Amino acid sequence: MDFQYQKTGYYFAQVANGLEEMASTEIQNLGATQIRQRFRGLSFAADHEALYRINYGSRFLTRVLAPLISFDCHSTKYLYKTAMDIPWESIFSPDQSFAIFAQVSNSAITHSKYASLKLKDAIADRFRDKMKRRPNVDPRHPDVWFNLHIENNRAVISLDTSGGSLHRRGYRLDTVEAPMQETLAATVVQMSNWTGETTFIDPMCGSGTLAAEAFMSLTNLPAGYFRKAFGFNKMPDFNKGLWTRVRKEMDGAFNAPETIPIQASDVDPSALRVAKRNLSHLPRGAEIYTHRKDYREITIPEGSTIVMNPPYGIRLHTGQDLADFYKEVGDWLKQKCTGSEAYIYFGERMYLKNIGLRPEWKRPLMNGGLDGRLAKFVMY
Repeated sequence: MDFQYQKTGYYFAQVANGLEEMASTEIQNLGATQIRQRFRGLSFAADHEALYRINYGSRFLTRVLAPLISFDCHSTKYLYKTAMDIPWESIFSPDQSFAIFAQVSNSAITHSKYASLKLKDAIADRFRDKMKRRPNVDPRHPDVWFNLHIENNRAVISLDTSGGSLHRRGYRLDTVEAPMQETLAATVVQMSNWTGETTFIDPMCGSGTLAAEAFMSLTNLPAGYFRKAFGFNKMPDFNKGLWTRVRKEMDGAFNAPETIPIQASDVDPSALRVAKRNLSHLPRGAEIYTHRKDYREITIPEGSTIVMNPPYGIRLHTGQDLADFYKEVGDWLKQKCTGSEAYIYFGERMYLKNIGLRPEWKRPLMNGGLDGRLAKFVMY
């Protein structure tokens, strides 16, 4: 049986709201063609080389799905029956584990968890009938991920070619409370238009994610550099030789300048320890300048690019009122950062008004369940 992606050459990339245009340009540069914006993502055509490049290099995508089969589906009984006919054994073995993530909307099947359960049963029962053994389900770290999407009674079952969310880069060995998601940090860096010609300064670095993403962008280090495996390894037509060549070629594009123009600091010693550890994990990342300092004590060279994700609610333990805190940040920018640009992510957008500066622009950016805003301030 040829799967749907094998017949059409089409895939679906999941991407956070608001990042579609940026992600579209990125995957086009990585080899995707015929890109179309869809609900919650992008559909695109790709050959195997482009598929491997996109998974290994994308900084903005969440996952890339390879559709196995699409069909009209009005009941869980029919879902089970159809899934029983899919040759799952051509993708993975009963010695390996699997997991399913599902979305259901506007359909006769109303519960995504129940739909997921029926698909799980079909996969396990197919193995039991064909091979007398059933694979285990591992909802956290499975060998292979599948996606079930049912919308308007139309079901699509896909293989997750990414092998789990692409935001998990692998450089974050440790973390602080409420860290910024890697894909969001990469987006903030991209929207700052920073190219390495100015000093990149994160004065509230937390676990170092913004500095890490800035470094990876500057040096062309692939986003998937630390990932041990991808879901495309499980595709029946996986080409190991081609993947080895793609990885070697993309790794070879790594190019760090003699001096790394990135600074990361934090007043919290435990946060700085975490940031140092994470940044040192990157090749030449130990050369990123890190220091423990209150942001108000940092010397900001004129013409710097200041990028930061200040604490909001869940991350502020000093007892200081947040409105006052953001006013102090605004005063510091006005007094100490002349001639620089500042890009500030407001996890709680209501604090934008407390900073006391007029942004050149502000853009909506989601972070988990938070409806945040990124704002650009120019310090004349």
